[in-house]
Amino acid sequence: MMNFDFFNPTRIIFGSGKLNELGNQPMPGKKALLLTSGGKSVKVNGYLERTEAQLKKAGVEYEIFDKIMENPIREVIMEGAAFAKENNCDFIVALGGGAVLDSSVAISAMATNSGDLWDYVYGGTGKGKPLVNKGLPIVTITTTAGTGSEINCWGVISNLETKEKIGFGAVELNPVLAIVDPELMTTVPPKYTAYQGFDALFHNTEVMMSNGVNILSETIALSAIENITKYLPRAVKNGNDLEAREHIAYGSTMAGITMQLTSTTAQHSMEHSMSAYHHNLPHGAGLIMISKAFAEFFIEKHACDEQFIKMAKAMGIKDADKPEDFITALVKLQEDCGVADLKMSDYGFTPDESMILAKGARSMQGGLFLANPCEMTDEDCAGIFDKSYR
Repeated sequence: MMNFDFFNPTRIIFGSGKLNELGNQPMPGKKALLLTSGGKSVKVNGYLERTEAQLKKAGVEYEIFDKIMENPIREVIMEGAAFAKENNCDFIVALGGGAVLDSSVAISAMATNSGDLWDYVYGGTGKGKPLVNKGLPIVTITTTAGTGSEINCWGVISNLETKEKIGFGAVELNPVLAIVDPELMTTVPPKYTAYQGFDALFHNTEVMMSNGVNILSETIALSAIENITKYLPRAVKNGNDLEAREHIAYGSTMAGITMQLTSTTAQHSMEHSMSAYHHNLPHGAGLIMISKAFAEFFIEKHACDEQFIKMAKAMGIKDADKPEDFITALVKLQEDCGVADLKMSDYGFTPDESMILAKGARSMQGGLFLANPCEMTDEDCAGIFDKSYR
């Protein structure tokens, strides 16, 4: 646990109102691809206009590409990269939630490299080629607290043709600057506040379960888990509770660090398989659906009992002395956030899909299975889906 390898070239400017400082920062180029979603929130809430004003203050030209959707797809990545090249953009400003931030990594790479994104994807049908050229520099401005993508070099992209959802990235694609302003998160609806908050939570709990956890990743993860557990119900209940938003944003950004220090586990592989086959499933919702059964699998195996006890204490059970206390804390948090009753069947899943999902998880992101604290076979994985189904 004392050994770790940590590299993060991203300058993090964290705090309420920090978007107003963007224009004072040195920019990594002269013309930005201003990347955002196809939704209306960044426009209606004024975040896009404020970002444009800051770029003008910094003396930067920009072109807007606003076609990113939830669970971003390969075709839009390639379209965004072509748009960046056509408009001679020399860096990217990604304004939005996890989908936009994830997309910025892939667009950065494909704006400077030939071929198709899937030529460089590892896993599944990806060809696994190394990038030849450095990507465009990235500046991130996150409007949600969930993925931690504002400070890491990974993005998860879907291929509708092959029904795959696979992580893509390289260390040279790390953002150079991240603005984490909790004021931009106050307009996220309650349901998505919960989904995103649990995504951040599970990044940290999976790091704690991982066989690669170390003294630094554990310390940061436990701090993040404590903050998310304490403040997520408040943020879900009242989106304008800025104190709660700040603490959730902290937990999410810290997950971006813990995931660089220690890998997440197969829980994320399994969910990516779920939303690859059922594209309308929000990532956080899928994680919530399988989280209890996933943790119970390792508890039954006594694979990392002490880690579960540490997490249970961080989640408010101060006298926790058994791994099952983590399940108690997890279920209570889901109930307090109104997401304890999510159903796979509501998103089109059927009971006979479990093995398909299990094999898909290993095919798309098999590397995360290696981080599990004990072996998990395809049959075990399918069993978790069976246990989670309703």
